[in-house]
Parts: sequence; C-alpha cells; structure tokens
Amino acid sequence: MKVEIFSDVVCPWCYMGHKRFARAAARHTGEVEVTYRPFELNPTATAEGEPLLEALRRKFGGDVAQMTSRVAAVGAEEGLELHFDRAVSANSFEAHRLIELASRQGLGAPMTERLFAAHFTDGLNIADAEVLAKLAAEVGVSDTGEAGDEVREQLGRARELGITGVPFFLFEGEFGVSGAQPEETFLAALEEVAERTGRRAAPRAR
Repeated sequence: MKVEIFSDVVCPWCYMGHKRFARAAARHTGEVEVTYRPFELNPTATAEGEPLLEALRRKFGGDVAQMTSRVAAVGAEEGLELHFDRAVSANSFEAHRLIELASRQGLGAPMTERLFAAHFTDGLNIADAEVLAKLAAEVGVSDTGEAGDEVREQLGRARELGITGVPFFLFEGEFGVSGAQPEETFLAALEEVAERTGRRAAPRAR
C-alpha cells in the first residue's frame, strides 16, 4: 500500500504523527510504502532563523512557554525530546529538498527523522547549509544540489489537494487522514484501505 505523508520538519505534531504511523505500519500485516511529501508551515521564514519562542509569541501572543510545555509533555509520551526553548524557527525548503534527495537514495525515513531531531532536540538551524551538509553526511545522503523543482511541484500539489494543515496522510492517492492521530486510528485506516483496495495481505502461516 502506498502512503504519502505531507509534513513539515518544524511541526511538532508532524513529528508525533510520524512516530505513531510508523508503529501502526509495523503492526499492519501488509506492506506499506511511505513517500515523504513537503509542506511549509512558514514559507516566509528566513534561512538565518530566530528563536522559535519569539516567532511563536509574535504569531500567537500569550503564554507560548506554557503552550509549548504542554506539547512537549505529549511528545515525551511518544519518547520524543521537544526543546522549544532552544529550537530555531527557520525556512524549511532546503530541508525538504534534502528529504527528497534522501528518498531517491532509499534514506527518506532516517533523513526525515534526523531533521525532526535536529530541529526539536538539538536546537539546530535546519536552513543552514553547513548544518544540512553535516546531517546529510550523518545519514549517508549524497547532496547533489538537485530536487528543488520536485519540492516546488509537490508543494503545489498539496495546495491543489486542499491540504491546509499537517500532518496529512494520503492512502493510495485517494483516502486521506489528517492530524497526528492515535496509533490505533492509523492501524484501522490501513486495514480499511487494504479492504477497500484489495490489498489485504494473506493470513500468516501458523
């Protein structure tokens, strides 16, 4: 079964959604082929970046520290370290380009995971060229400088599909699930789509 995940590496709910879906896919009896698709939550963000809490305070006002601490607590339940106090708000286009290149090299999942951790756990600027080069080397991705056009094309496709929030999971190009749903919800979706499309795996031998 083919599943496209539209997300942004600066989105905490995307990080959690990826984790929950991965666990559900591991429990699903059929084969699941995941493709990572880009979405920019803040396309006007600069490559230089700024402290995330400052950017959130300007956008939402109020007590963003309290708001983010609640999100961090939910992330901790998923085994994730979300350090909003050290995170850098920056443009994510180049990170998406790196994910696309990694996917072509069979490394889309570990590259996406590393970028999430770089932003939320390590407090790195995921728009900085040197940072991206080091992360690519860690994962074993060869950055040829390509894939920008593909990212722009997929960003446009997300708009055409009417996707306004992420994470968004598109099953077989037809069935959509929005948000960082619980693991059981993702598993149920996988099984329902498998039933509808005739992709249900044969029973395992005992």
